[in-house]
Amino acid sequence: MKGRILVVDDERDMLALLTRIITEKSPHDVTTEHDPLKAVEIIQKETFNLIITDLKMPKMDGIALLEEIKKIQPSSSVIIMTAYATIETAVEATRKGAFDYISKPFRKERILLTIRRALEWQALSRENVALRQSLEQQKAFPPIIGSSPAMMSILNKVKQVAKSMATILIQGKSGTGKELVAKAIHAYSDRRDKPFVTIDCTAIPEQIIESELFGHEKGAFTGAWKDKQGLVDKANQGTLFLDEIGELSLVMQAKLLRLLQEGEYKPVGSVNTKHADIRFVAATNHDLRQRVAEKKFREDLFYRLNVICFHLPALCERREDIPLLVRHFLEKYSHSNRKEIHDIEPEAMSMLMGRQWPGNVRELENVIERGVILCRSERIRPEDLMPERAYTRPLPHLDETIYRLPFKEAKEAVIKAFHHQYIRAILQQNRGNISRAAEQAGLQRQYLHRLMKDENIRAESFKDDTYNHLTVT
Repeated sequence: MKGRILVVDDERDMLALLTRIITEKSPHDVTTEHDPLKAVEIIQKETFNLIITDLKMPKMDGIALLEEIKKIQPSSSVIIMTAYATIETAVEATRKGAFDYISKPFRKERILLTIRRALEWQALSRENVALRQSLEQQKAFPPIIGSSPAMMSILNKVKQVAKSMATILIQGKSGTGKELVAKAIHAYSDRRDKPFVTIDCTAIPEQIIESELFGHEKGAFTGAWKDKQGLVDKANQGTLFLDEIGELSLVMQAKLLRLLQEGEYKPVGSVNTKHADIRFVAATNHDLRQRVAEKKFREDLFYRLNVICFHLPALCERREDIPLLVRHFLEKYSHSNRKEIHDIEPEAMSMLMGRQWPGNVRELENVIERGVILCRSERIRPEDLMPERAYTRPLPHLDETIYRLPFKEAKEAVIKAFHHQYIRAILQQNRGNISRAAEQAGLQRQYLHRLMKDENIRAESFKDDTYNHLTVT
């Protein structure tokens, strides 16, 4: 993927160095400028995928330039470099829209990895926006939020299979958005103007589910005092979504199989066969292959359903989507609760990023809704999200004690606490996989291993899900 990159730095040697690094190892076009004011003029005339800027420059610093870039080209990614790295500046740059923050001097591999990630993120975001807009133009339905590779793959697959008549099976844990994907498939299909009917196989008692699905005739059983139209009738020429199909009894599975294979069914109490033209989408949080092996699910029905299969990832497997989801739910519940809440504090976002989310997107949505209701300002705070337990800041609170230390000792204490906290968080997010953690952090594996040894942190401690939120020890 080829991109256009603008590098802004008042040191001409740094401009030459970055140009050589980027052009030798990538196909990107590089433009350089040593004067930030002239850089603004260039940005007004030309479009760039990525802008790399120094922080400390005469006439205009990197933060001010970042603000101008976001006004002129809000879709451009920005990386800020500085030899004066502080946590406060990094937080400020990120809050104002910087993609990443790099300290000088930097390794060649580090800058190239950051450039690649920035351009990949931008490409995925553009594709995500295009796909969501295309889906939303068909028929109103809740948007699928996410720009992670996993979710982009699902969005592409939705577009690819929606117009077919194939039966679709959606698998995933509770709260991952199975019904949302089913609605997206219907909305992008040729049946979008016809009914989308849902039947929750766990919510309807077994003794009446046949009547709910196929309908019944008057007098078919006690209490059947008139004819009733079933959900299959209501879904005719549209889509029938069978949610949690793994809960159906074997008797109902046999009757459903005939409907899928032949398009035929009989209302309860009727001797007449009826026909239905239906697109079937089923969902389950069970492993249906295992249930087949346990003789709890018909093998022939499983293969009939499993023509095209979607596997939805858990939220902890696509953490990069959490900020997008948070912003979406923040806007949704601020509007519905008539509140003017525009932002979320970095500490609150860090806490959300560090949780395991066993309830997946549904749990995250509930937490944000609660935070909006409890929030008394224009920004969501950590205590708004988790009021039932004391919140521990992701970085140590700088109380009076640290200010009594000599500068060098105070700085070392803060850096040590940051190292310890960051390493624990990055290992927890990657379940103790040091290679993946190092790649996410942009560090050499050997260097991360050395930091772990210095902080007496063992990767084995993070291979289960015992660490559910960021804490300081």
